[in-house]
Amino acid sequence: MKYESIRLEKGMYGVPGKSFTQVLEGLDPSDGYAGTPMEGLDAYQRQLKRFDIRVGGPSSDKIEKFFQTGDSAALFPEYVSRAVRQGMEQANLLPDLVAATTQIESLDYRTITSDPSEDDRSLKPVAEGAQLPQTGVTVKDKLVKLNKRGRMLVASYEALRFQRLDLFTVTLRQIGSAIARSQLSDAIAVLLSGDGGDEPAETVAAAGSTPVYGDLINLWSGLSPYTLNTMLASTAAMKDLLSVAEFKDATAGLNFQGTGKLISPLGAKLLHAPQMEAGKIIGLDKTCALEMVQAGGVTTDSDRLIDRQLERTAVSVTAGFARLFDGAVRVLTYGA
Repeated sequence: MKYESIRLEKGMYGVPGKSFTQVLEGLDPSDGYAGTPMEGLDAYQRQLKRFDIRVGGPSSDKIEKFFQTGDSAALFPEYVSRAVRQGMEQANLLPDLVAATTQIESLDYRTITSDPSEDDRSLKPVAEGAQLPQTGVTVKDKLVKLNKRGRMLVASYEALRFQRLDLFTVTLRQIGSAIARSQLSDAIAVLLSGDGGDEPAETVAAAGSTPVYGDLINLWSGLSPYTLNTMLASTAAMKDLLSVAEFKDATAGLNFQGTGKLISPLGAKLLHAPQMEAGKIIGLDKTCALEMVQAGGVTTDSDRLIDRQLERTAVSVTAGFARLFDGAVRVLTYGA
């Protein structure tokens, strides 16, 4: 089969705009394996089969298995990237916040914005022959700030070579989880203060020192005509919300006790963000509030990893966030 004769090399990690797996797929398309035992595997997984490398389970191989040949060594950086991505996905709340994700190949990016007035949103009837109302869409004058988030692997190959890949994957997933939490902090900062940090979201002040159901109603109505479908709260704010009587009704309680997932009395999904400050609850319409901008995916020092130079090898992700429709975000404040 074709996958058994592909020559793997470092240069496959340096193809502009393509990941290692995408380069492999170009050489060995998965469509050609329909109806074979390899069906369902991507090009990278077929290479693992080729070199008989098991990366998961109690019978997983040792790290040194990747370095049995020069070709198999070229698979190691992608293994690291995939394990980090798994950790990011496990701890990632961003899919519940981001309306659109934009992939770019530079560090300069300006997003678009539209701020229709209440009159624009009403879409009044237009007389025959009259001009349709206009909605202006402009490019923001500020660049989206991209932050590089990552960790440094500090370990020698000699110290790790006999460790099982299943165990090493756990460590890499924790790196991914840390990156995801840092990216969530970036997203929260943009929701609260805007892309440039000087455009605070509109606030709704609670009547008392702790939120009550009426305050949530005010948060919901303040977002109109947008839909309140997502709420973010710190640990302290979560405790305050769970003390609201309406959270204790039978349906909400059954859902929490059965799944551990919270839905607010208003139907919005409630997300726990420990890094948020107390006394603030963010309400937003996730369909139009936030854009995520990524400059590539998980990046590793592939040359160093292939050459077994694990000492001080960087694993990082570069991404930023932009607030799309300012009116789609409101912040409930209390306790001040």
